[in-house]
Amino acid sequence: MIVAQAWRGKRYAVLGLARSGAATVRALVGGGAQVVAWDSDEAKRDVFAPSPLRGEGRGEGQPSSAAPGTAPHPTLSPEGRGLLEVAPLDDLSGFDALVVSPGVPLNTHPLAATARGANVPVIGDIELFAQARGDLPSHKVVGITGSNGKSTTTALVHHILKTAGIPTLMGGNIGLPILEQEALPEGGVYVLELSSYQIDLTQTLDCDVAVLLNITPDHLDRYDGFEGYAASKARLFAMQSAEHDAVIGIGDAPSAEIERGLSAKGEHLAKIAPGVCMDQGNWPTLQGPHNAQNALAAIAVVKALGVSEVDIDRGLTSFTGLPHRMEQIASYAGVAYVDDSKATNPESTAPALAAFDRVHWIVGGRAKGDDLDACKPAFGHVVHAYTIGEAGPKFAEILKDSMPVENVGTLDAAVRAAAANAKPGDTVLLSPACASFDQFRDYEARGAAFRAAVESLA
Repeated sequence: MIVAQAWRGKRYAVLGLARSGAATVRALVGGGAQVVAWDSDEAKRDVFAPSPLRGEGRGEGQPSSAAPGTAPHPTLSPEGRGLLEVAPLDDLSGFDALVVSPGVPLNTHPLAATARGANVPVIGDIELFAQARGDLPSHKVVGITGSNGKSTTTALVHHILKTAGIPTLMGGNIGLPILEQEALPEGGVYVLELSSYQIDLTQTLDCDVAVLLNITPDHLDRYDGFEGYAASKARLFAMQSAEHDAVIGIGDAPSAEIERGLSAKGEHLAKIAPGVCMDQGNWPTLQGPHNAQNALAAIAVVKALGVSEVDIDRGLTSFTGLPHRMEQIASYAGVAYVDDSKATNPESTAPALAAFDRVHWIVGGRAKGDDLDACKPAFGHVVHAYTIGEAGPKFAEILKDSMPVENVGTLDAAVRAAAANAKPGDTVLLSPACASFDQFRDYEARGAAFRAAVESLA
């Protein structure tokens, strides 16, 4: 667990006790901070408060109502339990900070407004990690953001570093919460995937290498227009020291504008231009032009960290990819079934469509916009579309003049319809261009449902 001496004796309010919130509570208490924590979900509260708030203590051996798979209250030491109170956060006066999960909408949540009114900083676990860096063995931090491709790029950088024998951890918006992991030995590299929400909650993270892959419309319900979203991404570089390295994809206008604003970095600024031709034949899980860009960014990062060409080549060749990102899960009767559930906006779906010659496209969910314009250049690869979820009717109407389309409603029905229509050599592709929350807990649950539906065909 990562802790900071800077937290000792301070008082923190923690809102949200899911995975990152629970790790935050344990780290803060481990660092000697006083913590008041709250979650609207009673089961999550009960992980840290075995006795019901009504005052009726649960006797020894009585079952906990904590959610399955969560850590029980005894993960805190007796001293730690004395530093923690689970109670509603009605009054924020006297707190040093309010710590929230990235899922809390800072523009609309009443507690965030209360904190601002009380001059209490609103931060996240990445800011706490930044505060802890001075207590950690000498290390470096890579921060990677972008609308699309950041998970693959983060995992690829992490993999190349491991291949080169460099101690490394991956965290942030991917894998285990960073505060929950054990600190790296001297010379280690922390590789952090950072969403715009996480950057919004961070003030002092000085990345040794900061990466912006791209900026396309996303999460606009949380920002004052697209410009506000782009400005959030740019803050990753504003927190950097001048001598630290920046890697920026310049394939879109907002990213290119940010790159121009960093021209003073000189040799510490690497630009990733679109359309670079590369031999990707030896990189089985890094196919397509989007993955060429991801690979170029990862190469620039690890070169800045001093990794040799030999280790870079070994890492690119042996990278196995990530679940739910262009992941082929089965092949039946010559038809490939590919899970790209992580594609939650049209810009991330477009390269997936372009990667296959004949696609049966499963698309839909909770739309983040009103169109599929970003996918239009690849419409010629689609032989049939199957729309699902809230956006199903609207997307079917959008697509009907470009391809055969059925509004089938559910993922299971889409898989069955696609399997019935597909011919040998075709690809059935789940690349929804939408969020999953209308029908699933998250994109991972959607991908698991796709796998189950495909396996039922066997």
